[in-house]
Amino acid sequence: MKKAVELLKVFDLDKEKDTLASNLPYGKQRKLEIARALATGPKLLLLDEPAAGMNPNETTELMDTIRFVRDNFDMTILLIEHDMKLVSGICERLTVLNFGQVLTQGKTADVLHDPEVIKAYLGE
Repeated sequence: MKKAVELLKVFDLDKEKDTLASNLPYGKQRKLEIARALATGPKLLLLDEPAAGMNPNETTELMDTIRFVRDNFDMTILLIEHDMKLVSGICERLTVLNFGQVLTQGKTADVLHDPEVIKAYLGE
């Protein structure tokens, strides 16, 4: 229980501790999901399209949250995401898949400028 309360404080959700998760704004629901996952002490955090359905402000807040987790918890984060602004804002390395096959991988800036990635995902 103590760890849960500490995580709520870390994610600035302690004021909503008595609120049903389904009644929280969408962005806070995502933060709560991440806090709940961290409560189990994982070494790997898998985030599958966490920005889906978010508005730009919520996405920016999510980006800050993921950066915070990356910088303050001892774990690897595997992010599956189509929002390139979010991806480029937090990822150090990327692996891009196209129809289940690795298209390219490497440093974020290099991968995002790769002609095959641009063709497949960003449009020519």
